[in-house]
Amino acid sequence: MSGSAALDPLDLISPAHYGRKGAPHDPWRELRGQPLQRVSPDGFQPFWPVTRHGDITKISARPLDFSNEADAIVVWTDEQMAKAEAGEVSALRQMRTVIMMDPPDHRMFRKVASGFFTPKGIERLDEIVTESARQVIDSLGHEGEADMVAQVAQRHPLRVLGSILGISADQEERLLELTTQLLAGDDPDYQREAESRSEASEDLGAEFFEMFNTIIEDRRANPRDDLASMLANATLPDGEPLGLGETLGYYLIVFNAGHDTTRHSLAGAIGAFLEHPDQLEVLRAGGDDVVESAVEEVVRWTAPVNYMKRSAVRDITLTDDEFGDVVIPEGDALALFYNAANRDERVFEDPYRFDITRSPNRHLGFGWAEHYCLGAHLARASIAALLSEMQQRVEVLEPAGDPTFTASSFVFGHKTLPVRYRLTPAT
Repeated sequence: MSGSAALDPLDLISPAHYGRKGAPHDPWRELRGQPLQRVSPDGFQPFWPVTRHGDITKISARPLDFSNEADAIVVWTDEQMAKAEAGEVSALRQMRTVIMMDPPDHRMFRKVASGFFTPKGIERLDEIVTESARQVIDSLGHEGEADMVAQVAQRHPLRVLGSILGISADQEERLLELTTQLLAGDDPDYQREAESRSEASEDLGAEFFEMFNTIIEDRRANPRDDLASMLANATLPDGEPLGLGETLGYYLIVFNAGHDTTRHSLAGAIGAFLEHPDQLEVLRAGGDDVVESAVEEVVRWTAPVNYMKRSAVRDITLTDDEFGDVVIPEGDALALFYNAANRDERVFEDPYRFDITRSPNRHLGFGWAEHYCLGAHLARASIAALLSEMQQRVEVLEPAGDPTFTASSFVFGHKTLPVRYRLTPAT
């Protein structure tokens, strides 16, 4: 790559590097000050890292030029590229998800569940979200030490999503394990045991199929007033029923994307308050308006979907007023690093400061344009519920050890977060 020879492209995409070093904020900052350029990390397909806020919004607004569907949504390893070139398609890829569709299919399939995820639709979940947040905080007791990832951040969205998707309480632990294996499968602590990564992916797809298909069959026979029934009995705008692959894909994306992104946002929020105790005092002293603005700053700060890949469908010239035009060749991959864009000095004043009263806050934590997060309102409600509990009940919150991070470059965040705490009882 051009630019600084000291910049290691593996820092941008290698799961192992994320687990060991954390998010690559210094390389991202360096790249934001340079023209767009192509990198070739060892063991991965070459790609163009996109780190500026304006570039990401421009590319995201052109889904017919920069495709989600053409070449998957993550930067492939050499092994994955070889299998794709050989025509091998994994069981998970066969579960066609809305996030991996381009227009017009994307818009048509998105409408299947979009009504459920509107602000008005989320209102009926307020009781579930509020009760879930209270229960996970109650489970900690008055004071002590805890891993906030295991005991709070992953528990809260697990119950909320389980409730709307028809997942029984006795299935939650297994689903949590499968989800972690899917989205953090490069982390040695989470890898599924198998002869190869391909075999692990096949086995994982089969388990997801069995679990979700059982729910689909039940909701078709016994529909209820929940998202599980809506998806199981869905028809497209043209009247055609949703195919099994697309139905399974919807379950997969709603739970996996909804759970792990919220989990990492919540853990990232607690981690940020530990690093910035003054902001915890601002939260405790504030009202609902502070909780609302804190949610946006948490999503900006954590950007739990670290990046999304796009593929150029033809040779495309991107106009860059700052550095000059650049041509992206047909078939080339671009990685849109939302986490980097959320620290763009051109958009955010003092971007490396965690400020829960930040306004304006034009973050890209939920993506942009065509693929703006379908579950953003639910994620906001879930984060707000936990922040509200913290606002009312946290007396002491301090580190009880060093945090660790997942070895994942796609959905990135805390693996463990040990804290010492004291809480007041629920009112």
